[in-house]
Formats: sequence, C-alpha cells, structure tokens
Amino acid sequence: MSSSGIAPKSTAVPQPGQIFDPVARALDAIGDRWTLVLVRQLIVGPKGFNELRQRTGIAPRVLSTRLRQLEADGLVASARAPGRSGYAVTDRGRSLEPILSSLARWWIHHGIEDFAVDVGRFNETSPQSIVESLPFLLREDRARGVDVVFEIRLEGEGGGVWTVSIHDGRCVVSRGFAERADVRYTADARAWCGVALGLLDAREVMRSGRMSKDGGPQALDHYFNQVSAIGRSSSRRRHSDSSDQEAGS
Repeated sequence: MSSSGIAPKSTAVPQPGQIFDPVARALDAIGDRWTLVLVRQLIVGPKGFNELRQRTGIAPRVLSTRLRQLEADGLVASARAPGRSGYAVTDRGRSLEPILSSLARWWIHHGIEDFAVDVGRFNETSPQSIVESLPFLLREDRARGVDVVFEIRLEGEGGGVWTVSIHDGRCVVSRGFAERADVRYTADARAWCGVALGLLDAREVMRSGRMSKDGGPQALDHYFNQVSAIGRSSSRRRHSDSSDQEAGS
C-alpha cells in the first residue's frame, strides 16, 4: 500500500487458477467432456459398464478412466446394477442435476438453431434415450396446470414400456406400465423415434399401422418440443441469409 492509501497497480498476469471466477473454478472440477454426460446417465439409475458404453458411445479405455476419476471426486460410487456390478451417482453427483437440466434445455432452445445442428443424424438414436430426454423437451408454457399421464409401449428393437407424467409444468419419466394412463401409445420403436423427433409425420405413421393411440385427446407432440422443427427453422434461416447475400452481391 502506498503512502496515499491507494494500492499500486499490478502489471503481472496471474495464472488462470489464481483468479476467483466461479464459472472457471466449477469447470476445473466438472469441465471434462464426459463428466456431466456420465453423471446424467447415472442420475436416471445405476448402470453397468457396458450399458454406459451403449448409452454414450464412449470408448472402453476412456470410460474406465473417467469412471475412476468420478469415483475419486466423489461424484460416482460402485454399486449393484440389476444382476451385476455397476455404478451409481452419489449425493454430490446428484447436486449437478440443475446444471444438467439447464444445459439440456439451452441446447434445445438455442443450441440446435444457433449452431445449425443437423438433426437428421439422430435417426439411429435409441428409443430409451429419447423417452428419457422428454423432461428436457417439455414445453412449459403448454404444460402449466396440466395433469396427464401417457403410457408408451414400443415394440421391436429397443422397445419397452414407459410412463410419462406431466403435472403442472413438470415431466417425470419412469420405466414400466402406468397405474393410470390417460393416453396410451403403442408403436414400432423406430417409427416412434421418428415421430418423437419430428422426422416422421404422426398421422402418416398411424395410417401405416406402425402406431396407435388410445384414450383421451391429449397428444405428446402438443407438450414437447420437436428437434427437427427447430432444425428446419435453422435451415430456413440459413437459406434466407444465403439468398440475401447472393441478391446483394
């Protein structure tokens, strides 16, 4: 401190880790590419090594290294998955859930269009991953004050049964039959994926017999964003920008 009482200016540039920036320091802890992906998968429920591979596409050696690090950081713990050893999220790992939700919703609402994501590449996405992503796709404006339960029965490769509940702006997905379903969808798994992502027209799929709907008038696509619609909007915008540039050249 100088005699004038004013701290002298420092010309030295500090190391990044010396700067108190909560965003940067949080990324020091969880900024690895796979950390949040794996924690998100385990928040849904305990899983074995091979199931994590199938759900994420991570190479075996990388997955093994990341899981060891997540255990060391206290975000993941060894656990018994159904009938085998596996991994489960800890309370510390579950505390990241709001971050995961915000990231997912940001990508749905902004990332797809802003970064011109080609949504057609998701043709081979597993039905399970789409169903479990429905809470991130929820249109809160249409879900407020709503109380409806959907049962989704998917047949064929990747099929299964899920219950999707919407209650006053919140969506919860669980595996298994619904105790009380207001609406029930029965469909070929691959066709349902196309409809859920907006890559196939629901009416055409129903006419072809690959999907049927029973119960009330409520429809899934009314309450959830469809990524292909966002992608088409992005494509139209890019085409318009390109046309404007050509016209001005």
